[in-house]
Amino acid sequence: MSRLKKTDWASFVAGLLFVSLGVVFVISGSTNWSFGAIWILPVLAIGLGIVAIARALVRARDRREPGPDAET
Repeated sequence: MSRLKKTDWASFVAGLLFVSLGVVFVISGSTNWSFGAIWILPVLAIGLGIVAIARALVRARDRREPGPDAET
C-alpha cells in the first residue's frame, strides 16, 4: 500500500513569495515602475510571518487528528 505525502503548503507559499519578489524586481528593473529595495524586508517579514502562523495552525490541527495508521 503506498502512502501519499502531505503537501507542504507553507513551503509552497514561501516559495511563491520569493519568486514573486524576484519577478517584481525584474519588472521594476526593465520598466519605469519603481519598487524600492526598502520594501523587501517588510514584505518578507509579513509574508513569512503569515506562513509561520499558517504552519503552526496546521501542525496543531494535525496533532489533534489521528493519522491513517492509528489503531482504533
